[in-house]
Amino acid sequence: MKQPEFLPISKSDMEKLNLKDLDFVYVCGDAYVDHPSFGHAIISRVLWENGYTVGIISQPSWKTPNDITRLGKPRLAVLVSAGNIYSMVNHYTVNKKKRSADSYSPGGKAGMRPDRATIVYCNLIRQAYKDVPIIIGGIEASLRRFAHYDYWDNKVRRSILFDSKADCLSYGMGEKSIVALANSLSKGETLGDTLIDGCCYIKKDLEGLNDYITIPSFEEVTDDKPLYAKATKIQYENQDSVVAKTLVQKHGDRYLVAAKPMAPLETDELDWVYELPYSFRPHPIYDKDGGVPAIEEIKFSITNNRGCFGECNFCALTFHQGRSVRCRSTESVVKEAIRMTKDPDFKGYIHDIGGPTANFTNPSCQKQLKMGTCTKRKCLYPDVCKNINADHSKYLKTLRAVRKIKGIKKVFIRSGLRYDYLLADKNDAFLKELCKYHVSGQLRVAPEHISDSVLSLMGKPPAKVYNRFVEKFNYESQRLGLKQYTVPYLMSSHPGSTLNDAIELALYIKKHHISAEQVQDFYPTPFTVSTCMYHTGLNPLTMEKVYVPKTMEEKQMQRALLQPNDPKNHSLIIKALQKTGRQDLIGFEASCLVRPRLLQKEKPVSKDGENKKTLKKRKEVNKNELSDFRRKKSISKGKGPAQNKSGKPKSKRR
Repeated sequence: MKQPEFLPISKSDMEKLNLKDLDFVYVCGDAYVDHPSFGHAIISRVLWENGYTVGIISQPSWKTPNDITRLGKPRLAVLVSAGNIYSMVNHYTVNKKKRSADSYSPGGKAGMRPDRATIVYCNLIRQAYKDVPIIIGGIEASLRRFAHYDYWDNKVRRSILFDSKADCLSYGMGEKSIVALANSLSKGETLGDTLIDGCCYIKKDLEGLNDYITIPSFEEVTDDKPLYAKATKIQYENQDSVVAKTLVQKHGDRYLVAAKPMAPLETDELDWVYELPYSFRPHPIYDKDGGVPAIEEIKFSITNNRGCFGECNFCALTFHQGRSVRCRSTESVVKEAIRMTKDPDFKGYIHDIGGPTANFTNPSCQKQLKMGTCTKRKCLYPDVCKNINADHSKYLKTLRAVRKIKGIKKVFIRSGLRYDYLLADKNDAFLKELCKYHVSGQLRVAPEHISDSVLSLMGKPPAKVYNRFVEKFNYESQRLGLKQYTVPYLMSSHPGSTLNDAIELALYIKKHHISAEQVQDFYPTPFTVSTCMYHTGLNPLTMEKVYVPKTMEEKQMQRALLQPNDPKNHSLIIKALQKTGRQDLIGFEASCLVRPRLLQKEKPVSKDGENKKTLKKRKEVNKNELSDFRRKKSISKGKGPAQNKSGKPKSKRR
C-alpha cells in the first residue's frame, strides 16, 4: 500500500485507507511530527515501507485506558516511546523544578505527557489488552535497559522492562531491529524465543543461551556502589555490534537478557531511511494550537551522519547510537536540500548539515570495520589515536554541493564540532571553508570546562587544545576580514569539579572576555559514565575515587561563577570566594571577579514606602562598610591608615 501523507491517527483515517485494523499501533509522548528527526516518524515509515500498517496515538490521556485504545487492537503489537527526550528531563530542570513549556507538544504546552511516560503508557495498554505484545523503544527505554541510578528518585531502579511489563525493549536507533521484530511476530513467533540484535528481553532461566557475560545483579548494584561501577564498565565495553557480547543481569528470580547492539545502518540504508515519504511537518490537527515548536529548529536542518566516537563521559550517545560513525551520501543530502528550496517558508538558509558531531563523517579508523571499536582505548582521549582517520573531504564534498544549489544563500553548521579531530586533519581546507561559508558570526563549540582535571573526567581534551583551535579560528576569520567569534558551551558541577576548578574557569572567562550564555549544570541522566561517577563517587573506567559536588549550595555557587557579570550571582560568588580563601578576587582591580557586595544596588521590597527606613539604615551601614573595606585594602598594601597631606592620620568626622 502506498504510504499516506500522514499516518492514521483516528478510526476515520483508517476508513479512508480501507483499513479495518492495523498491524501496529505506535503510542508516543510527543506530538505527531512527520519528520525524520522524530523517532516515531522514522520507525512508522520504515515499517510501512516493509508492508506493515501503523497508526499513531500521540500524547494520549493517561487517566483511563480509553484514549489509548482509539485505533483498536493491533494485529501484531503496540509500540511505545516516551518521545525524543527522556520524559523526566523534559519535565524537570536539573534542580528538579517543573518546566513551564514543552517544545514537543502543541503550542509548547507543558503537561501533555506523564512522568516516566513509557511505564505509564505500558500499564494502560496492559489494562486494555491483556495479550497484545508490547515493544518499548526510544531514548527513555534505551538508556534504562539495565538497572540504573535514577536522579529524580535518588536510588537505583530496575530495568524499565520490569517496571513497564513490556515484552521487548528495542534499544539504539532501531530501524533494523523493528523490522526483524515485525517479521518474527508476523510468523507467529513469541518475542524472546530468538534473540534479535539491539533488543532486550526478560527470561525465567538462561537455558539455551550461549556466549554471554553476566554483570552484577540489580540487588548487588543497589547495595554496592563499586559493583554498580563495575557493571557500568562492562556495559560500556559492550556497545559495538562487532565485539559486544550478550549481557545478562539478574533481577530477583528473573533475568534481563540484552542482545548485542544491532549493526549501524550503512550509507545506502541511511539514504533509504531519510528519503522515505515524510511530510516534514507536524500533523495539521496542531495548526489551531500554533503548531509544534520543536519543528522550527530542525525544519531546515539536514541529518548527515550518525554515531559519535567523541565519547564524552556525560553524553548518552555512546550507549544509544554507538561509536561507529556512518554518513549519508552527498546525493541524498542534496535531494533533501533541493526539497527544502521548494518549501514556501524557506528563506534560503539551511540551519545545519550535521549530526551528533557535525565533522564526524567517517568511521574513526578502518580497523574497526572488521575488528570493532576498541574496548580499552578511546579514539580522541586522552589524545588523538595514532590510527585516527582525520579526514573532512567527504563532509566538504557535501557542503560544497549544497552551496551550489539554486535558491540556497547560506549553509550553517550548528551541530557540535570536535575541534581536536579538526586539528588532527593535516589539511586546513575544512577550517578555511568553515570560517568563510558556514558560520553565522558565532561558532558554538563545547570545551565544557578549562580545568584539565575536570576535562579528564569528562573525557575531553586538555584546555590547550581548545585554545589552539580558537587561535586558528580567529586567525582565519581575521584573514578573511570577518568578525566572527567562538561561543563556548560550559558545564558546572560535573563530577570532579571543585569550587577551585569553577574559580579557574571563571578567571578564564574573565580573561578572554567570554559572555557565558551557554551554561548548564551537570544533569545525571541514566546510563552515562558521568552519572555513574555522580552516584558512586568512582570513575568506572579506572575505579579511582572522584569528588562529587552534590549540595544545592555548591552547585549554585559553581554555576554563578560561570556568569560573574550577572548581578544576581554576586552574593553567591562572594560566598564561594570566601569559602575557598580567595578574597583577593573580591575588589575593584581588573583582576577581581566581583566587587564587594556592599556596592550592589538594593531594591525596595515594596513601593508603599514601608521599607524606606530600613533602606536608609542599610545605606548607612553600606557606607561604613565601604570605608572599612577601603581602609583594610590600604593596610594590606602597606600604606597604613589613610593620611592627610601632612602625613598625619585623617581625623574622623564627628
